[in-house]
Amino acid sequence: MRIENDNQAMELALQWAARSMFITAPNPRVGCVIVKDGYVIGAGNTQPPGQAHAEVQAMKDAASRGHDVRGATVYVTLEPCSHFGRTPPCADALVKAGVAKVVMAAGDPNPLVGGQGRAKLEAAGIEVVSGVLEAEAREMNIGFMKRMQHGLPWVRMKAAASLDGRTALHNGVSQWITSPPARDDGHWWRARACAILTGIGTVQEDNPQLTVRAVDTPRQPRRIVVDSRLQISHDARILEGGGTWIVTAVANAEKEARLRDLGAEIILLPNSAGKVDLPALIKELGARQINELHVEAGFKLNGSLIREGCVDELLLYLAPSLIGDACGLFDLPTLESLDGRKALAFHEIKQIGPDLRILARFT
Repeated sequence: MRIENDNQAMELALQWAARSMFITAPNPRVGCVIVKDGYVIGAGNTQPPGQAHAEVQAMKDAASRGHDVRGATVYVTLEPCSHFGRTPPCADALVKAGVAKVVMAAGDPNPLVGGQGRAKLEAAGIEVVSGVLEAEAREMNIGFMKRMQHGLPWVRMKAAASLDGRTALHNGVSQWITSPPARDDGHWWRARACAILTGIGTVQEDNPQLTVRAVDTPRQPRRIVVDSRLQISHDARILEGGGTWIVTAVANAEKEARLRDLGAEIILLPNSAGKVDLPALIKELGARQINELHVEAGFKLNGSLIREGCVDELLLYLAPSLIGDACGLFDLPTLESLDGRKALAFHEIKQIGPDLRILARFT
């Protein structure tokens, strides 16, 4: 493939990074292409934790095609790592390979890297350019970026509603407001998350599995239930397969033991009101290396998370229908003035089948 400029090469590297969408957590999704004499001679993407990073994959690809990477230009979507983790430093591998230039989209916010990868390359006489399609690269790893900079995951709240903002009838019927394409798209967003969070109300009313089914993924996100009074039933489907985290505000040794037998972990995080401390929970999830948290809950928990400033982004699917008097999206307090409204900015609006998908971020 003939490469005409840096942007074209980095766009290709981002396409390779997208191949890592469901597999690298808690590590970032990174893509790399190697260009020599105007042509791509190797490409790769980061593999699951403990396996090769994008730069090493790309160099292996070039070698398998019989290409020598000495004197080549390497395009990578994130600054090459400079430290020993589960794998050796990619910066060292690039120096040893004798590449002439490295073009990176974004610097690595990991304090273990933070410019040190670039410094290693430059110290070895390798030319380094940064900032090519940086915004796109940061979007690819929005959760990793936030966790490294603030110790918190990127929290994305998903909901499906009619055009008048209704999510379910008062009798509880909610299936299906949106179309199959929108529901399948929602599974893609589930798959890219490290964890899916819901509340005990949703578990009791809908008994969901909260697994990814409509998208082919080798990894299922962690499932988390906010259950202040530890009411979850032992036969709840969300417990199937084990690994579910139950976040509660009360201790119950007997019930906790039974839940642990089912493979669940109990996290005790009470606030002064006897409910789960939601900001503390988000902080705890950051400490547990959750990059992106996907929320699918009822209007009460949705409202609580928003009120307490725990949500970064709304992922809304709106169906072209009107339901009228029914349950809404969020349980928020009544305002006396518009000055108290929660401000958001539209990030993306796209039609999915007959429905609209809106990404809106809190400002």
